[in-house]
Amino acid sequence: MSGLTASTTTYLWSLQDVLGQGATASVYKARNKKSGELVAVKVFNMVSYNRPHEVQMREFEMLRKLNHSNIVRLFTVEELPSKQKVLVMEYCSGGSLLSLLEEPENAFGLPETEFLTVLQCVVQGMNHLRENGVVHRDIKPGNIMRQVGEDGKSVYKLTDFGAARELDDDEKFVSIYGTEEYLHPDMYERAVLRKPHQKSYGVSVDLWSIGVTLYHAATGSLPFTPYEGPRRNKPTMYKITTGKPMGAIAGVQRVEGGPIEWSYHLPHSCQLSQGLRVQLVPVLAGILEADQERCWGFDQFFTATTDVLQRQPVHLFSLQQAMPHSIYIQHYNTVSAFFEEVASQTGIGVQQQHLMYLGHDLPLEGNMKVVNLPRTSPSRPLILLSYAPEANTSLPFREPETPVIPSKFDVMADYSFSKVIVGVVHQYLRIVQLLHTHRELLLQGYYSYMMKMRSECGEAMHSIAMITVRLQSCLSADHRFHTLGPYTSENQGLADHSQKLQLVHKHLPIYTAGIQEFQNQLDHLQIEQAKLSETLANDKSCQKMEMLLQKIMAIHQQYRKDRLTGSMHTSLIIYTLCLIEQRQNKAMDRILFSLQSKREGQQPGIAPRDKDQMVSRMHHLKEEMEILVRELQCNNNVIESLGAVNPSAALEPSLARPSTL
Repeated sequence: MSGLTASTTTYLWSLQDVLGQGATASVYKARNKKSGELVAVKVFNMVSYNRPHEVQMREFEMLRKLNHSNIVRLFTVEELPSKQKVLVMEYCSGGSLLSLLEEPENAFGLPETEFLTVLQCVVQGMNHLRENGVVHRDIKPGNIMRQVGEDGKSVYKLTDFGAARELDDDEKFVSIYGTEEYLHPDMYERAVLRKPHQKSYGVSVDLWSIGVTLYHAATGSLPFTPYEGPRRNKPTMYKITTGKPMGAIAGVQRVEGGPIEWSYHLPHSCQLSQGLRVQLVPVLAGILEADQERCWGFDQFFTATTDVLQRQPVHLFSLQQAMPHSIYIQHYNTVSAFFEEVASQTGIGVQQQHLMYLGHDLPLEGNMKVVNLPRTSPSRPLILLSYAPEANTSLPFREPETPVIPSKFDVMADYSFSKVIVGVVHQYLRIVQLLHTHRELLLQGYYSYMMKMRSECGEAMHSIAMITVRLQSCLSADHRFHTLGPYTSENQGLADHSQKLQLVHKHLPIYTAGIQEFQNQLDHLQIEQAKLSETLANDKSCQKMEMLLQKIMAIHQQYRKDRLTGSMHTSLIIYTLCLIEQRQNKAMDRILFSLQSKREGQQPGIAPRDKDQMVSRMHHLKEEMEILVRELQCNNNVIESLGAVNPSAALEPSLARPSTL
């Protein structure tokens, strides 16, 4: 192993290409010396060899027996010249789920399709572990790797089996592994709070970690958060997880010593549809249960998640409510079940529902299968009309919370603040795009509805024309009967029919005029709709938000660069030095000018007044020199601190003054 690279018989890697680092090993990106194939190598450090031999060999044996597309594959085990073991594993180019969640655009959780991919991959990977009697014991986003296929779709794989061991469903273990935020409360009590107890742990500890991981993926944040965070307030963290009411899936403490705000639903800010949230919340509530007796077992977890993953979303837009919906339903269900689910989500009764698709009525029979519904998408949904008046219940968009702007210059604080702001602006952009899409759907839906009304008006006018023709025939016949003789008691029925014909003849023009007036109103509404469509087409809100996002991201990237290199801090120091140098030069110029003036003007018999002025000027110069000395001393201290923090940063006088927000 050289200073910059390391290698085994077959593989070579740079020590700077670190993919991950832990207490007992580091993972690097490596290449096959012959083929150039990229792999990940896990190099164990000397600390790992202090563990019992069976523990050292456990990860090798686990990976050898596991073979699944959602588990990182082990290719071989090699050694360094120092005899340190090296695991050669599948390289996942997409990083980890944690790195994906740390991207600012995912600050409020993953998009729905990506989350479902995570759920499917984790469920299938865990199912393979259970089939082989393995408990992982360290499930977290950092141990779920992402591989991006040629089609751009993600495949997630479980990794890091250093804590894994074989364990059947009815077996227990007592050793402690895992990461604080994702650790089961019983293990947290012993491992983090250092409170001894006699409890043993079963396979349910993985379910708790899966629940925290899925919540994190869905919302972008941890479900249980004490004031100042889980790492700074550990007793409250334990109190939240163990005191959680049944059915709650999150708890947050917003002020020091304040109450815990429990949540039984996923937040509106996450990118999951209401239809998916309804399916997911019972799963999270079932596995985020500290009491191992009440917590779901893996069989129940697999059954519930498989049911969620097998459901197909039918995208729906409720026109009067201006509200999108995703109806997750099994493909083998009937349309009657679909109508019931629509009623459950929208509050519109089954008998009041009327569906349209691509501008046309969609007649559906209750015994039809859902699989026969047309293919929908968020931009091309079914349009739902209600025969009853409906209130506007459009999405409750809420402005995302933003942190307080840092009050002083601090590279780390500015970087963290800019990262949060990028996530917030991403959220604003999504809101603007959704509102734009909803406006488009509203205009399309009402246009389709107006076309439907216009068609019905045309059919009504045609029916009136046909009735008018028949009416004229009947009136002619009635006239002929009347000319034959007056009506008598024997043919009184004919007289009644004649009166009804006259009444119809009187009212038909009124009906015709009413339909024509309604058509005129439709023409006016269509003109208004065309104007609104033109206004929407010219709307630049999305483009403006995208430009704002680009600017904010550029600022964030600069802060990120400054955090890594310290260049902004260096530039600030150099700028301060330049200012001090200028003040030094001015002070020296004044001293030299004063001395020169004193020498040229020195004559015998100087007046007392001149002496007093000279003494005053000398005192003033002395004070300026003392201020200068203090500034130089302060500057030296700053330079020394800069060298301690970032000794590699070079001070370049040519650097410009750092820009500010």
